[in-house]
Amino acid sequence: MGSQCCKCGPDEDALEREKRRKLLLAQLHHRKRVKAAGQIQAWWRGVLVRRTLLVAALRAWMIQCWWRTLVQRRIRQRRQALLRAYVIQEQAVVKLQACVRMWQCRQHYCQMCNALCLFQVPERSLAFQTDDFLQVQGAIPSKHPEFHIEILSI
Repeated sequence: MGSQCCKCGPDEDALEREKRRKLLLAQLHHRKRVKAAGQIQAWWRGVLVRRTLLVAALRAWMIQCWWRTLVQRRIRQRRQALLRAYVIQEQAVVKLQACVRMWQCRQHYCQMCNALCLFQVPERSLAFQTDDFLQVQGAIPSKHPEFHIEILSI
């Protein structure tokens, strides 16, 4: 009855070992869960960072597209302004050349008229009618000289 050599009940050391083993298993399971949670959190933070970077990159791209469009529009406006100025200058030069050429033609015409007026026969002049070497043969000369002016554009 009081013999303790044969133990019928559970051993306290075995219970203690079983408790430690369960505690170690629980700690190991907890560490695995914490590690898995850390990996999931790291993945999610990476997703958020990539999403933020993608949004920032898209916004930067939109700003760059807007800026390039603005620069191209300014370049096109400058080109059009320069082209307008060039056209205005060319038209002014053409008008000036036309005026100068017309003035030259008029000067030449007036010189010809003045030269022909010197040689024109006065209709009532007796002295001129008696000169044989200057007599006009054919019809009566008109009061305005007839000659052909050809204007050539260069």
